Amino acid sequence: MKVLVVGSGGREHALVWKISQSPRVEKIYCAPGNGGISQIAECVDIEATDIKGLVQFAKKKRIDLTVIGPELPLTFGIVDRFQENGLPIFGPNRAAAEIEGSKGFAKRFMKKYKIPTADYQIFTDPEEAVAYINKKEPPLVLKADGLAAGKGVLVCHTRSELYDGIDQIMKKRVFGEAGSRLVIEEFLQGEEASVLAVTDGVDMVVFPPAQDHKPIFEHDRGPNTGGMGAYAPAPVVDSKMLKIIRHKILDPTIKGMREEGREYRGVIYAGLMITTEGPKVLEFNCRFGDPETQAILPLIETDLVDLMEASIKRGVGEVELKIKKGFAVCVVIASGGYPGKYEKGKTIHGLDDVSSDTLVFHACTKRRGDQLITSGGRVLGITCIDSSVKGAIEKTYIGVSRITFDGAYYRKDIGYRVVGK
Repeated sequence: MKVLVVGSGGREHALVWKISQSPRVEKIYCAPGNGGISQIAECVDIEATDIKGLVQFAKKKRIDLTVIGPELPLTFGIVDRFQENGLPIFGPNRAAAEIEGSKGFAKRFMKKYKIPTADYQIFTDPEEAVAYINKKEPPLVLKADGLAAGKGVLVCHTRSELYDGIDQIMKKRVFGEAGSRLVIEEFLQGEEASVLAVTDGVDMVVFPPAQDHKPIFEHDRGPNTGGMGAYAPAPVVDSKMLKIIRHKILDPTIKGMREEGREYRGVIYAGLMITTEGPKVLEFNCRFGDPETQAILPLIETDLVDLMEASIKRGVGEVELKIKKGFAVCVVIASGGYPGKYEKGKTIHGLDDVSSDTLVFHACTKRRGDQLITSGGRVLGITCIDSSVKGAIEKTYIGVSRITFDGAYYRKDIGYRVVGK
């Protein structure tokens, strides 16, 4: 069969890598792909948001399965368009994808279906938002309502930070139209975790829980990024906690979406805070997480293509999810200055020096002759598996140390909550 993967990041490289292991797959295309993906798939020059172009390509090449990586095409309705043209596609339709496309919708949905989450208020007027925070005690969390590439969340510990955050999001529009509405939430204390599941709208299979590291600096300091590293499974979500998460969060979400006329098929991502009161939802995403996918998929033994087709055909309950024993750790190597200003076009060295059991997922790379160069903020994700978290961390950082480019930056403490560093 022929598969088309849409997107160009580390998540998409991990998806292409995993899909390529299916004995059923004879050809993989990726639109637009990147320098690393081009080594195992044919990259085509179509942007992820060019829905018309992607439909035409899928028709022309008679694609048997299309897999969407990023959230934008999902919220734009790419699944609806493909389905209208009789093209098999993995992911939620536009109505279901609103669970990520609008934080306001997600919060109202959770309140209606009694899914545990932080208390909140939604504002369209910055002056009303300021009046609200004047009655509250920090810390509080400010969230741009729309999509902001994983960066539209500000944790504000002082009133001054709150004033500045409202100004940045609602007046200066640093996140664009995503900031036309603002969600203000109570600050939840605990440990974060990410739980992903593949669903057909009724049944689901749940992947090993992961923990992302979003802030740019060690020990979760500094501004948020798209994610600087992840590991799985995350011990904070043991088997007992995972059952609670499924019973109180995942199952009610899928059932509630069905009752809303928004049947959810695809992968659903629950970003959680594990509090003393139990798990609470920080956010929902309508796609695979990045970089969590780079840590989760290496642990999955089940054919991912079978699972995706089961989601499309409402047969997830018939698929057995087989998981490898051990832990996987992914460390992201970013361009110096990220998530602020950074330079592109830096030559990457050492990719051939990593061990054969080290996975290198390309996020923002391009080919220039016989060289690979940087082309964005998060450049590479280095992943290793071991029987222990500590062992996986050590292996991963050995791989990281062998790869260099001018200005390369990475966090040196991925997994610190487990190993106590």
